[in-house]
Amino acid sequence: MINGIWKARGLYMDIKTLIRKEVLDQPGYRVDTTPCRIKMDAMESPFTIPSHLKEQLSEEMKKVPLNRYPEPGAPVIRKKFAKHYGVDAEMIMIGNGSDELIQTLCTALVDSSSAVIVPLPTFVMYRIIAINTGRTVIEVPLDGAFDLDLDAILTHAAMKSPALIFISYPNNPTGNCFSHDKIKTIIEKANGIVVVDEAYGSFSGNTLVPWLKKYDNLVILKTLSKVGLAAMRIGFLIGAPQLIHEFDKVRLPYNINSLSQASAGFYIDHMDTFLNQTKEIIQSREALFKALRKIDCVKPYPSKANFIFFSCDLDTDSVYEG
Repeated sequence: MINGIWKARGLYMDIKTLIRKEVLDQPGYRVDTTPCRIKMDAMESPFTIPSHLKEQLSEEMKKVPLNRYPEPGAPVIRKKFAKHYGVDAEMIMIGNGSDELIQTLCTALVDSSSAVIVPLPTFVMYRIIAINTGRTVIEVPLDGAFDLDLDAILTHAAMKSPALIFISYPNNPTGNCFSHDKIKTIIEKANGIVVVDEAYGSFSGNTLVPWLKKYDNLVILKTLSKVGLAAMRIGFLIGAPQLIHEFDKVRLPYNINSLSQASAGFYIDHMDTFLNQTKEIIQSREALFKALRKIDCVKPYPSKANFIFFSCDLDTDSVYEG
């Protein structure tokens, strides 16, 4: 291959002619690997599993038959999550992180011409995955209070009939929980699926899971990545059984490896330990917020996540160097 030109069956071809335009136009998602003393960019938990629990988890891992494929659909942890959230196991689908579930939603719904609405700013993977699956993405800026611009969303929804509307709750990167009334209105007026992503829900004390009893077009995303198990890539989708049944047809077989399934089950069985870590993070967040308010050039915004969004009078280079 020379400069993107390759030889196939005696003919020279430009490989870019084989790649979809949406993919060519994207820079791709890159994770910064700059050496650092303190790592905070991915909003992972700063806590590892306590030593005594590590030993117990290690014993559980030893029981995993590495010569066998994983349990399809992860039925054991589905049942455990279902019991914890007070829903039926048929309402839960397990994914290799929330990213896989976002991709599943974008792949399963309607055709490639359907639109997806996302607030701006929000979690970047909604946009990236939607574009990668051929969807048209409509970005709707938040209002001045970092809340949903309800009128703008409803206007776009009426014009484009989006198959999906993504709502991060709490929102990444602003850290706030959007108005319940606005979310309710969007769900009630939407012709498609409204996806509420509760990746940071453990730090907010809020969940919209009870709303699933009323709204069949609502699905909720959750993950274990922010509460101590980021390495295991476990996300789950909760929604109406008839929706989960259809989404499951798109799921790749054996998508959750056996070690991740064992870890997720262990997490649920020892949830109190992880919840105590979450409480400590919340206390630290509030202390940091108060400290940031004392800095003249910094304006922090109240957060319901495990991070704090702030503005600063200084330029970004000065903040980085400082």
